[in-house]
Amino acid sequence: MLKSKMLIDKDFQIAEVDPRVYGSFIEHLGRAVYGGIYDPGHPTADAQGFRQDAIEAIKALNVPIVRYPGGNFVSGYNWEDGVGPVADRKRRLELAWWTIETNAVGTNEFADWAKLAGTEVMMAVNLGTRGIDAARNLVEYCNHPSGTYWSDLRISHGYKDPHKFKTWCLGNEMDGPWQIGAMTAYEYGRIANETAKAMKWVDPEIELVACGSSSRDMKTFADWEATVLDLTYENVDYLSLHQYYNNNKDNTYDFLATSLDLDQFIDSVASICDFVQAKKRSKKKLMLSLDEWNVWKSIGTSRMEERWQIAPPEFEDVYTHEDALAVGCYLITILKHADRVKMACLAQLINTIAPIMTENNGAIWLQTTYFPFLHASNFGRGTVLRSITSSPKYDSKDFTDVPYLESISVHDEENGTITIFAVNRHLDEAMELNVDLRSFGETTFVEHIVLENNDLKASNTKENPRNVLPHNGGHTTVDQGKVQAVLNKASWNVIRLKTKQA
Repeated sequence: MLKSKMLIDKDFQIAEVDPRVYGSFIEHLGRAVYGGIYDPGHPTADAQGFRQDAIEAIKALNVPIVRYPGGNFVSGYNWEDGVGPVADRKRRLELAWWTIETNAVGTNEFADWAKLAGTEVMMAVNLGTRGIDAARNLVEYCNHPSGTYWSDLRISHGYKDPHKFKTWCLGNEMDGPWQIGAMTAYEYGRIANETAKAMKWVDPEIELVACGSSSRDMKTFADWEATVLDLTYENVDYLSLHQYYNNNKDNTYDFLATSLDLDQFIDSVASICDFVQAKKRSKKKLMLSLDEWNVWKSIGTSRMEERWQIAPPEFEDVYTHEDALAVGCYLITILKHADRVKMACLAQLINTIAPIMTENNGAIWLQTTYFPFLHASNFGRGTVLRSITSSPKYDSKDFTDVPYLESISVHDEENGTITIFAVNRHLDEAMELNVDLRSFGETTFVEHIVLENNDLKASNTKENPRNVLPHNGGHTTVDQGKVQAVLNKASWNVIRLKTKQA
């Protein structure tokens, strides 16, 4: 059996977890909105058409913030089309995904849905075909109490109280040639800065996210960030990162090592932010918003061949056990960067590259990736600890010195709990994990949750929704502050412990 170790000290702290790192994303893309959260013909739909079975699955994830309405969609979106009486709303050609947008769901409906789902809204503004004027008007419509044209228009639409959306994205992936209104870094930095000023003049309480590179693979990466931040630094609060991975080359060891790439990407962007801070001699340290991340197998295919459908199924990837392991590794990587990554959005939440799947007017089921996200969101609250680990390593096609053990621990002092998240990347051998927790004094075992399957390609489907499920039969013992656990081959593990309260 492989041997690995962790030394965890309560004083070796990285940072407090911002709950918003367990955020997600819903775009007007595919069946995320229509057929996903909104399905008026479904037996569980409420008076507004929102599926209650979907809401319950989402509430269980404890998602604190959801990015909306895009994504590529937002760069051609006129927000005014989605407010007011539904019968009067215009149908539009949606150019990002070559569909027809009915606008049956818009800003106010999504705000209502967010309340039902127990989450906040991360609102995005269109900096592709529009700019300062539309953005400031949207802030006024959403956040100003009353007494002005746009706030009174909201009230006339049946929403007396302002939505008070706090977090706003300044466009989406504006470096991408696929984007409507794509820009150079200088062009984007100028319009983002002027838009940020106007939006904050309308509501000084909001916080703003500037677009970073669409991925680490963009030719303009790093130069884009440096230029954009040079132009926007004092008026924005976060810089975005987007990154997707897949195992389309069918090399599992290489795929499970991609969390090392994510780790380097985050470090690189943080370094660029710090460079600009030093250059400007600013006292403000910019934080990061990893507001698109996931496994995306169908990323190489874009848009429907048959144009101008309404909410066609797009990018409905079927996730496997190995995908769940990768998602677990990415979640651990995000927690390792809790000092800089303050928001993160699993993209997306339902139907479109998502952990939750639905059938129009029919069934709902949970994909394999649902479970590591569920565990991290519910048990990964508190302070992330900087553990000292040792593990056997391997080399893959694109990575060297990859530890078979990927792990992190979170201490919730208020509730007296320690949670260890761990992935055993070895596909054939179990791993013994020895953890030194003596700095916490007396600790007791709560449970050891395991997600495992002998078939790396096993998935959950409508026909077999319980094929890959976690169990709490993991083997862990605790004795005088020392933990000994067995991490089965190719497994995601959640080891929960209780500390003795003072």
